[in-house]
Amino acid sequence: MGYKEEEARDSFKDVVHMFLENTKDPLYKTIVQRMLTAYEAQGCKMSLKVHFLHSHIDNFPESLGAYSEEQGERFHQDVCDIERRYQGKWDVNMVADYCCMPRRET
Repeated sequence: MGYKEEEARDSFKDVVHMFLENTKDPLYKTIVQRMLTAYEAQGCKMSLKVHFLHSHIDNFPESLGAYSEEQGERFHQDVCDIERRYQGKWDVNMVADYCCMPRRET
């Protein structure tokens, strides 16, 4: 794995652990920007959905990782739908697609 790939992987891990889990790091904007820059360095273009998420980053709740068992089950159902849509292949748009999915009523 080359330097660019390692940087993209490490920056993605940082976003997961320092932004998407139970606590939002005070430097979350820098962490997300680092990930976007790392993927751009590999030639990945920012889709409209990712751009939308990035421009609304302040609207994310403080504790994205804290969710109930019911929400966890819903998450797994949504991920299965996304995996079917992308036919098991990883794509940079998958995260944006998940975040932009319509909210289900409980």
